[in-house]
Amino acid sequence: AVQLVQSEGGSVQVGGSLRLSCTASGFTFDESAGAWYRQAPGNECELVSTISRNESTYYPDSVKGRFTVSQDNAKTTIYLQMNRLKPEDTAVYYCVAKPPLTFPPHPPCSVIAGTVTRVHYLEVWGQGTLVTVSS
Repeated sequence: AVQLVQSEGGSVQVGGSLRLSCTASGFTFDESAGAWYRQAPGNECELVSTISRNESTYYPDSVKGRFTVSQDNAKTTIYLQMNRLKPEDTAVYYCVAKPPLTFPPHPPCSVIAGTVTRVHYLEVWGQGTLVTVSS
């Protein structure tokens, strides 16, 4: 079955680190770009990072220099390494696979989590995982 399975999140103290993973089945990230989004309580879902098939990456200023997205050699898993975590990083984190340049800034993450669609292209969402950063 085509799906993305995310690792569990967790709780970490301010300044700590956490790595999330997102593993594809039924397809690979050689066919799609990957991205991470997050949604904090009461906020819109926001784009956190993207990685293309040639491993070029994008980060917004809010996480640049602290978060790193990567993928394994088999291109079945993407990772989000999060360092120097802050309380404002607390959110549900979602991974997604879809073609490059198709990542909207504020999709309805909680609504489309876990879905697989094939309209003009394959779009696969992970189930989401909670990361809590406490002081």
